[in-house]
Amino acid sequence: MNVTFEPDADWLVYLANPRKPYYVLPPGAVDAHCHVFGPGDVFPYAPERKYTPVDAPKEKLFALRDFLGFERQVIVQATCHGADNRALVDALRAAGDQARGVATIRPSVSRGDLAEMHEAGVRGVRFNFVRRLADPKPDDYYRGLVDLIAEFGWHIVIYFEAADLAERWDLFTSLPTTIVVDHMGRPDVTQPLDGMSFALFQRLMREHENVWAKLSGAERLSKSGPPRYDDFIPFARHIAQAFPDRVIWGTDWPHPNMKSHMPDEGDLVDLLPRIAPAEELQRKLLVDNPMRLYWPEEER
Repeated sequence: MNVTFEPDADWLVYLANPRKPYYVLPPGAVDAHCHVFGPGDVFPYAPERKYTPVDAPKEKLFALRDFLGFERQVIVQATCHGADNRALVDALRAAGDQARGVATIRPSVSRGDLAEMHEAGVRGVRFNFVRRLADPKPDDYYRGLVDLIAEFGWHIVIYFEAADLAERWDLFTSLPTTIVVDHMGRPDVTQPLDGMSFALFQRLMREHENVWAKLSGAERLSKSGPPRYDDFIPFARHIAQAFPDRVIWGTDWPHPNMKSHMPDEGDLVDLLPRIAPAEELQRKLLVDNPMRLYWPEEER
């Protein structure tokens, strides 16, 4: 029996018609952080979810990829689906080699399930420490999950608030695989670049060469707002220039849990030459680095 889901009353819906970016993406560009939601009557939302979104199915995601000029995408499991990765796997199979995935798993996952996800294109798992979105667990819980994925060579994506970094430092610095940090660890962009929390994040990247950063989330972090998100740019540009071989970028479509506004993806893509002014750095951010991480067999 199909289940009907009503989105949260304050849910902001992604733009049906974003504008075409002025910036022309380099050939082979990868949108390295995006999601699919449902549709809920086919892939039900998790009972334990903290929010109920508007459906954002794979067909809409693929159309946006082509419209913006990306060749590939990395689809990240959304918390509204919990550890039920069926919508993710369905999207990956439909996209073929144009997509890779990041799943959410629990200790009960079977090796067969992991192998099936790997075959579909999953190459990592996400640990979410943001309390308004998930229920963080003790460190040993996550270490156990790392053991489960070791044979597949998957990496770890971590999502946390800036204030959580010190608390989880021992866990993050002990994980034995590549670590990718969502949205640069959500820095407070009203503070200076050498402020305490962002300095700690820079130390994490400087001292641990397995740590990467997604230079995404302008619409989430900025206080100055669209379309330029001026206060976000110095933080992303600083990380891009300091760690050019360990940065990637994504649209974060369909921008879940936005409260202030719904961004235009054209505006977000047009931030890229401001984040990475040099053409070589743009290529690393958008092509070389995500290809090395998600399509190593095709490393260019």
